[in-house]
Amino acid sequence: MFKQIILSIIMLSTVFSQVNIKFEKHILPNGLNLIIHEDHSIPIVSVNLWYHVGSGREKQGKSGFAHLFEHMLFQGSKNVEKGNHFKLIQDAGGTLNGSTNTDRTNYWEILPSNFLELALYLESDRMGFLLDAMTQEKLDNQRDVVKNERRQNYENQPYGLASKIINENLYPPEHPYHWLTIGTQEDLSNATLEDVMEFFKKYYVPNNASLCIGGDINPKEVKKLVEKYFGEIPRGNEIEKMKPWIPVLNENKYLTMEDNVKLPRIYINWLTVQHFTDDEAALDLLATILSRGKNSRLYKSLVYEKKIAQDVSAYNNSAEVSGSFGIVSTAKQGASLKEIEEVINNELEKVKLEGVSEKELELAKNETEANFIYRLQSLGGFGGRTDQLNRYNIFVGDPGYFNKDLERYKKVSVEDIKRVANVYLKQNGKVVLSAVPRGKTELKAQ
Repeated sequence: MFKQIILSIIMLSTVFSQVNIKFEKHILPNGLNLIIHEDHSIPIVSVNLWYHVGSGREKQGKSGFAHLFEHMLFQGSKNVEKGNHFKLIQDAGGTLNGSTNTDRTNYWEILPSNFLELALYLESDRMGFLLDAMTQEKLDNQRDVVKNERRQNYENQPYGLASKIINENLYPPEHPYHWLTIGTQEDLSNATLEDVMEFFKKYYVPNNASLCIGGDINPKEVKKLVEKYFGEIPRGNEIEKMKPWIPVLNENKYLTMEDNVKLPRIYINWLTVQHFTDDEAALDLLATILSRGKNSRLYKSLVYEKKIAQDVSAYNNSAEVSGSFGIVSTAKQGASLKEIEEVINNELEKVKLEGVSEKELELAKNETEANFIYRLQSLGGFGGRTDQLNRYNIFVGDPGYFNKDLERYKKVSVEDIKRVANVYLKQNGKVVLSAVPRGKTELKAQ
């Protein structure tokens, strides 16, 4: 009944040494991917389910559906009453959560291992029978919850709409990353029951999902239980893979947002590359060199030497379709964002012309590996082993991609850092947003 792939990878030691995490991978006839990872250190089990759908699968004018379903999947299914998914897991001594981003939606439970069957029953019922319990009342209720969440986390939050403005200016309206994962108020208001049900039918199907079960388990028993609860759920239609789409930005866009804030903040963003590419690794390391720690280049210049900023951070955010590199800095009282942008530009030009030192790169690599290993100490939850096994399986088709992933960072050279700085962090081709206190537009960058 299963197509079986048994693979083994490893556990951890020194800098960029091998990671050894043992697992089995099976594929059910309906296309559901099953990954089993044994860890008998404590009597718990992690059930981690990924659907390969996020806001990037939505269409213009119908945004927010993936995040809406993150909520709807907790509102009851055919055999599980509303609120009982939470109640049954928590009564068993477990914890649970879910999240949505541009490219995937995940749900997880961590609970005593003797309650594994309960978690599988609950997850299978909402995969196979959610629509049997879907009503207009539930949709209206959760739509209001999400719209209120949007108001709290974005519209009424200091600097909260910055990411919306940046996305809308980095990506054209028809690009799947143009809108926030939470969607727009207008699209949420206009969503019909038929719209959201069609979205669920297309994407929340076994052949678009990866189920990872890890912990104090018996693989043979796990396979039987998964077959019992998920095996009869019908396969969905085939889903086309997302294609890379990195827009071209040949001009600078200077934007200003007046907000209820006390201090001005600058956001500088460039388009980069999609995830799991070699240049993603180099850009991640460049971000670390620029802003991680008190001795990093931007922190030292802006916070310690010039004393014009109270914080600064750099990050590379590569995803399935595209990627972006961002630098964010909050000004100190009395400082302008124009001053801060000048210092940032000067530091970037130094990297482009002179590169970085071997020591800086080594420290960045060490921090990257330390963070990588730290996440793997956890069995479940966001970023834990079962989550990472699913991530690799969904995006590269190989749950055991750990060492290949680390190898991308290991092989980055100082020449690579200099090259990606020149290729992607161009002086002409960026979005610069100034978030300033209301009535203080003189503090903007330009």
